Amino acid sequence: MSKISEAFKNKKAFIPFVTCGDPDLETTKKIVIELEKNGADLVELGIPFSDPTAEGPVIQGANIRALSNGITTDDIFAMVQDLRNTVHIPLVFMTYANVVFSYGMERFFENCKTVGIDGIILPDVPFEEKEEFESVASEYGIDFISMIAPTSEDRIDKIALNAQGFIYIVSSLGVTGTRNEITSDIKAVVERVRKNTDVPCAVGFGISTPEQAAKMAEVADGAIMGSAIVKVVEKYKGDAPKYVGELTKSIKEAYHAS
Repeated sequence: MSKISEAFKNKKAFIPFVTCGDPDLETTKKIVIELEKNGADLVELGIPFSDPTAEGPVIQGANIRALSNGITTDDIFAMVQDLRNTVHIPLVFMTYANVVFSYGMERFFENCKTVGIDGIILPDVPFEEKEEFESVASEYGIDFISMIAPTSEDRIDKIALNAQGFIYIVSSLGVTGTRNEITSDIKAVVERVRKNTDVPCAVGFGISTPEQAAKMAEVADGAIMGSAIVKVVEKYKGDAPKYVGELTKSIKEAYHAS
């Protein structure tokens, strides 16, 4: 059993996303500590990239702010290593293929293992091309997390059968960003996934309120929230940890209420 599966053990998981280095790495560190303290079960850490194709304007803005601060991948590895003195929930990197390639794939995954990263999500790597990354990640015990969209259709079974860690179910077409409602038939996608694997699945893209998160967690094994959290960070900057913690607490309360 990978450490990631512990995030889903006997409960519905809440998975927040934060962009590392927005507004600065010290604040990112405090945010992750508050996330764990207030009930987050796993955290996605975004390594900023200059061309984040899956991201909407909110997370794109966070990437630009972090990169303009001069944040490097090495800085983020050092931050994670420091975080591991106090944070014990699973941590997953979300970034793009070019970040891993330019850093050096072997070196990247070796460092992931050293600092205590449990998995990686690369939204620009299609299922058919993942082997190049997954084989190296697996050598170092890092789960390569697959994504399934409502349009994956015939590929859903194949992706589910080969899944590691958890499956990221994309709730709607397009890029990340908050949405007023989610209209895709997530339940049908989850049911199809469950016919093929016991690997847990969490729904992300567009979840903007505690109520939406709870609704998605009812259907799947957990919910992922990104843009709504990044908006809080953009608004409160250095004071964001407190407010991100409060949002997380309200989401877990919505889970329990539902």
